[in-house]
Amino acid sequence: MVNIKAFPKRDEATVCFAHVAYDLAGTFAKRDTGIKHFQAWNTEDLYSSLNAIDLLVISGMWNNDIIAKAPQLRFIQSIGAGYDQFPIEELKNRGIRLANASGVNKNAVSEHTFALILAISRHLKYGAINQSNHTWRGMISEIPKREDELAGKTLGIIGMGAIGSRVSTIAKAFDMRVIATKRDPSTAQGNADVVVTPDKTSDVLKESDFVALTCSLNDATRGLINVETLSQMKPTACLINMARGGCVDEQALITALRDGVIAGAGLDVVSEEPLPTESPLWNMENVVLTPHTGGETQAYEENVIDIFLDNVDRLTSDHKDLRNQVI
Repeated sequence: MVNIKAFPKRDEATVCFAHVAYDLAGTFAKRDTGIKHFQAWNTEDLYSSLNAIDLLVISGMWNNDIIAKAPQLRFIQSIGAGYDQFPIEELKNRGIRLANASGVNKNAVSEHTFALILAISRHLKYGAINQSNHTWRGMISEIPKREDELAGKTLGIIGMGAIGSRVSTIAKAFDMRVIATKRDPSTAQGNADVVVTPDKTSDVLKESDFVALTCSLNDATRGLINVETLSQMKPTACLINMARGGCVDEQALITALRDGVIAGAGLDVVSEEPLPTESPLWNMENVVLTPHTGGETQAYEENVIDIFLDNVDRLTSDHKDLRNQVI
C-alpha cells in the first residue's frame, strides 16, 4: 500500500520545471495560475533548490538521489511518456506520486515515424548529399535500387498505444496494410488490419516491409530486436525505432545491416545518447539517424503543461486518480 503524502494547497506549492532546453516555466507563466514556479536549466540550479520543491516536472535530468534531497517533494510529472528512469518502489515508499506524459507527443512521434519511412523509401538522405555536392543524379536502371512506393506495403507496429494507433491511421492514408501488437488487442484503437498479442511478434516481423517500434521500454521489450528477431524479418525490410534504444540489441542491428539481413533502419533513438562518435551507425549508407527529436516540436511545452495542470487540479481536489498515473 502506498503511503501518499498530503498535497499542499495551490497557493502554497512550488513547482520546478527541470529541462535543459524547453522553456516550460515560460509557457506555464502564460497560464496565469498563481502557482509559484521556476525553471532549472541545469543540475546545479535543480540541486540548489531541492528543499523548496513540492512538484517536479522532469525527465532527462532525473537522478535517484533527488528523492532524499527533496523533503517536500509530493509529485513528479514526467515530461515524456517514458518513466523507466524513476525508482518506482522507492517513490512508493516515500509517498511520492508519479505520472507520465503519455500522449503528449503522439502527433509528433507518429509524424516523425513516417518522416523516417519516407526518407528511406524515397532516398531523401542521398538527395541531400547530392544537393550538397551539386550532383544531379541520373535515372536508375536497376529496379531494386530505385525509390519505392508505400501503397500495398505492410507496416508492422510493435506497441499499439497512442503513438502506434496514430501511426496506423497515417499508414492507411498511404494505402498500406497494417499489422500490430498490443497486450490487449480488444482495446486497440487506430486503423490496423490485424492486432495480435506480443507472443505473435515473430509473425508480424515476418510479414512486414517496415517494422516500427512504438512500444515502451520494459522487461518484455528490452532487447526485443536481436539476432533472432532480426533474422525473422524480410531481407528487404526496414526497422524504424521510435521507442527506446534499449529495445534493440544495437550490435546485432549493426551486423544485420552490414550483412544484408535487413535492408535499412531509421533510428530516432539509440542505446547510448548522444551516439558515440565511433559508432558505425554514423556512416552506414542504409541508416537514417535523427537525434531523439521525434517528439520535439513547437507545441511540446504547451502539451506538457496541459497534462501537468490537469494533474494539479486532480491532486488539489483530492481526486484519487491522476492522468497517466504511474503511482
